[in-house]
Amino acid sequence: MDLQAWFNLLVKQIVATSWLEWFSVSFGVAEVLLARKNKVALYPVGIVSILTASFLLVEAKLYAETVLNLYYLVMSVYGWAMWKSKAQSGASEVSRSTSKEKYITFSIALFGWLFLFLVLKHFTDSDVPIMDAFVSSTAWAGMWLLAKRKLENWIWLNVSNLVAIPLLFHKNLALFALLTLFLFIVAIFGYLDWRKALLAKEEEKIAPQNILL
Repeated sequence: MDLQAWFNLLVKQIVATSWLEWFSVSFGVAEVLLARKNKVALYPVGIVSILTASFLLVEAKLYAETVLNLYYLVMSVYGWAMWKSKAQSGASEVSRSTSKEKYITFSIALFGWLFLFLVLKHFTDSDVPIMDAFVSSTAWAGMWLLAKRKLENWIWLNVSNLVAIPLLFHKNLALFALLTLFLFIVAIFGYLDWRKALLAKEEEKIAPQNILL
């Protein structure tokens, strides 16, 4: 497809976009901007986006992503509680994943992909089981890390976004595809912002030791 044909198709899809998709996308944009700023408000805003997006994903037969949204809902409640209870959760500050957390993250992505693929392949009429399962499983891993305020959450979420963009466009969900592209870009800056904050915190811990020496 040439660029002009792609643009014409995109415009046609956007014009035909439902008000529910516009509404869901707006809250999705707000959610990722709040996440970049490390604000706990990302969770209630995200819950609104999750609930509205679920209806659209079912209609598009993206069943794994619908299940992903249910997982998002659970993790949003979990993350909201974690971020609000800073002293008890240990999630008050951005940190790097431990070796154990990295192992858990890879396990969530790998086994989640296999499980979702088998379910989609044998129990649904999905026509994109491999990609749909991959998008969901890697996003599962990213959301788990986000709830724990781990820097690497941005990497996993962007792996998911990178595959989700063409998948959503293929399913004629133009605004969701554009939103995911936006999320991909913001996630890059989110990673850089969180990394900067983390390095600053690490330097603060090193500074007193240098003074003592």
